[in-house]
Amino acid sequence: LWRLHRMHHADLDIDVTTGVRFHPIEILISMAIKIAIVLAFGIPAAAVLIFEIALNATSMFNHANVTMPAWLDRIVRLFVVTPDMHRVHHSILRAETDSNFGFNLPWWDRLFGTYRAEPQAGHSGMTIGIPMFRDPAELRIDKLLTQPFRDDAGKI
Repeated sequence: LWRLHRMHHADLDIDVTTGVRFHPIEILISMAIKIAIVLAFGIPAAAVLIFEIALNATSMFNHANVTMPAWLDRIVRLFVVTPDMHRVHHSILRAETDSNFGFNLPWWDRLFGTYRAEPQAGHSGMTIGIPMFRDPAELRIDKLLTQPFRDDAGKI
């Protein structure tokens, strides 16, 4: 699944578009899982719509290229994943990528020990992206769509 999801992490700058930047196959897999759950549990269409609106809104929020005042971020991240908190997860450093997985609620990372308050280099010094996809040419749509099928940049 990482090969599909890394398209989302290959972005060299985080902004609201990163929150909707997913490989089409990843989207289809996600849709299939959600449809199966909806059918299995008979979830009402209105509830699904509300869930999807909330999911997409929080995705755009926590990928937004904004910085809240530190005092406010410390309070808000107790209840929802903030942009600064989630940005750490998009670091080029593996130890940081493997942290702050939370998408909406921050409690899971604290519970499972994957919470990281700040990146090692600080937010202004941190590098976003994936080591093998640093060349802006790798961010063209044709390259993004073939990423899951390549072992490294340029090789299929």
